[in-house]
Amino acid sequence: MKTSRLEAFSDGVLAIIITIMVLELKVPTQHELADLLHSAGVGLLTYLLSFVYVGIYWNNHHHTFQLVRQVSGGVMWGNLGLLFCLSLFPFTTAWLDQSTFARTPVIIYGLNLLCAAIAYFVLQRIIIRQEGPESPLRQAIGVDLKGKISPLLYVTGILSALLIDPNGHVGVAIALACYVTVSILWIVPDRRIDRLARQYGTPE
Repeated sequence: MKTSRLEAFSDGVLAIIITIMVLELKVPTQHELADLLHSAGVGLLTYLLSFVYVGIYWNNHHHTFQLVRQVSGGVMWGNLGLLFCLSLFPFTTAWLDQSTFARTPVIIYGLNLLCAAIAYFVLQRIIIRQEGPESPLRQAIGVDLKGKISPLLYVTGILSALLIDPNGHVGVAIALACYVTVSILWIVPDRRIDRLARQYGTPE
């Protein structure tokens, strides 16, 4: 199967995820800026973080499949695994918002981010195994430093929220800082994949 159907399906799922997240935002009952901050201040922050993450996955997913020639059953299941993890973002984001960054929702949000990162890694490995060690994607990934740092930061954040100052906010603050740091690391698309996609051209 060509990649176009898989990309179209994935684009649709990611668009729905973003739509669901924005619908979770609370509309202020009054018309002042203070009412907006009171009603949706935290929600806007959590929405922004999750929106950036979904945008990062959409961007990298698009660039990755520029280097894929054919879609096998394994690739489809790997892609579904990634979409499953991303589809949990509206739930974990809403819990993060409604709890005002309570410890357990922060941990669960981190686990959601970690699972999505693992699912994306697995998808890449399936594609590389299908197309061989000399595949364009394998060349583009290289040592994948950001891909190795990100899970470590997620685990650091999860363990910080779990073990540091359990009855306070220090561990939660460290966890949130880790999650934001990863989003900043990935907000610029991987230039290696973009460069090779232009070199090899979009699959027909």
